Amino acid sequence: MILEIADIRISPGQQAAFEQAIQHGLRSVISQARGFRSWKVHHGVESPERYVLMIVWDTLEDHTVHFRGGPLFAQWRAIVGPFFAGPPSVEHFELVGQSDT
Repeated sequence: MILEIADIRISPGQQAAFEQAIQHGLRSVISQARGFRSWKVHHGVESPERYVLMIVWDTLEDHTVHFRGGPLFAQWRAIVGPFFAGPPSVEHFELVGQSDT
């Protein structure tokens, strides 16, 4: 499993519209992607224009090759891209441990 973390900054005053758009995009587009497992979106408390999107994929290639190289990526960006204040910072992580609770 691979955890994708995207650090997203949006234009000021667009929080409500962005939150609707990102959830719509995740449910209608990302959920169709090969290797997609789950998602979470967190909103910044101290930085109200900042969001952290976490998506779990089966493999790195499911995100970087199959999703980003396929037609779903354009659909996704059409939904959320207009809100971006700049390009999101995206990194991938592998699990090395977790709590039992």
